Formats: sequence, C-alpha cells, structure tokens
Amino acid sequence: MVVDDVPQSLGPVCQALEEHGYRVVVARDGESALARLELVSPDAILLDALMPGLSGFEVCRRIKADAALAHVPVIFMTGLSETPHIVEGFESGGVDYVVKPVRAQEVLARLATHLRNARAVRLARDALDVGGHGVLVIDAQQRIAWRSPQAAAWMHELYPGVDGLPRAWRDWLAEGRSSEHASPSLHVRNLGAVGLGEQMLLLQRRSLEAAVPSRLSTAALTPREAEVLSWVAKGKTNRDVADILGMSPRTVNKHLEHVFEKLGVETRAAAAALASRELG
Repeated sequence: MVVDDVPQSLGPVCQALEEHGYRVVVARDGESALARLELVSPDAILLDALMPGLSGFEVCRRIKADAALAHVPVIFMTGLSETPHIVEGFESGGVDYVVKPVRAQEVLARLATHLRNARAVRLARDALDVGGHGVLVIDAQQRIAWRSPQAAAWMHELYPGVDGLPRAWRDWLAEGRSSEHASPSLHVRNLGAVGLGEQMLLLQRRSLEAAVPSRLSTAALTPREAEVLSWVAKGKTNRDVADILGMSPRTVNKHLEHVFEKLGVETRAAAAALASRELG
C-alpha cells in the first residue's frame, strides 16, 4: 500500500513495484488508507509523513494499535530529514524511512529486507498461536510494543477496558524477583530481553482446574508425609505403611497427625478421600 496525498509524484515508484511483482494499492490520505486496511492486509505500507488531515505518524499509530495489522512494516516517505521527525516516525511504529524524492531502487531494496523480516515474525506468531500461546513484547516503560492475535484476544476478553498491562503484571515486572506470574486465567512467563529495552512475555491460558490451587499443592507436605499419605490413600494400614517405608507404626501415626493438620481434616478417611480425589 502506498499512501500519499500526491500519488502522481510516485508514479515511477509504483511502476517499479509492479514490474517486480508487487500489487500496489494507493490511498490519497490517512482516512482512506485506514478504510482500505479494513478490506485488505498489505505486506508493507509506504506512508507519507505529512498529509492533510491525519498525519502519517498518527496513521501509523493506529495501524500498530490494531493487532491484526501490527506486524505490517511501515516505511515513511518524507521530505523532512530533521532528527525530531525521524525520531517521531520510529516512535510511532515505523521500521524505516526514505527521503523524497523517492528512488525506486532504494525502496525495492528496503522493502525486500523488511518483508523478509515481517514474514518470519508472522510465521513465528502464527506458530505460537496455533500452539496455544500468546506473545506480548513490552518496552522499557512497560507499554505493549507488539502482541500476537491470540494475546490480543485474551487481553480483550480477560481485561476489558484495560489500556496496556494489568496493574498486577506491572508490579510483578517491577519487582523482578520471578520469571513467572500466575493470574487467575493466564500463566505469564518473562522470556527476557529481545531488543533494546524490550522484553517478551509468553502467555498461556490456564484451565479452570489449574486456576484453583488444590489443597494438596498448598499444604506444604514434606516428602515423607506425602509418601505416607499416598499409601494411606491406597488403603494401607499404619503397620503396612511402616513395613513399606521402613519405619515404626508410631512414626507413621506421627506423620499422619501432621498431615491432618496441614490438610485441615480430622480423620484418616477424610485425608485418604482428599488424596484419592486430587491425586487421581
């Protein structure tokens, strides 16, 4: 897609693109570009930085805010080579820029590189989504820089109206003491740095059962207590357990007292029933 308020000036560029196998869609302003993007998903966008109405920078921000289009590389075309404008282009989500008058061979070379990178990212994103995972990339200010469609869908479903990361996630990242965070519905793992000041978060949906911790998992049984309980759940008597584990029946009984207290039950039958249910 080529977006420019004077598309006639880009005739040679569009012709060169078509000669190299590209199909070119032209928009004359930001509004019409966004409208066309509801119908097509281009491989790349050549975007004029300064146009009447919506500027190219604002159009780019809107594109990057759409999870379905965020992977599309945006290359700015600008007659402005001052540093502030270049910086604004990159901050709005652009991957590159060319200075007008635009040279066709330069555009073709840059497009080839960015399309190759974008396709690799898209394939990786689709593979993750098919595998039941979602991905978020966040910047140094904990803003979402990129997200896979699966991650976007989960965030929209589970945190409606939340702009950016949930507060609990920001606190977890700020603490930096653990690489994993478990919310009621999502398991989040910090995969570490993936770029300058950026981190990648891997998301996985938690089942309802996994979201509710079992009594056994929170009881903090010692390994020996767990062994005793597992044999009790199998219907073994204290003497049987003592013979199996090589200890006295009195010691077995002492372990069971601790197990009852930690599980919050009062009888051997209740402990055995709980263990049978949760251990399968």
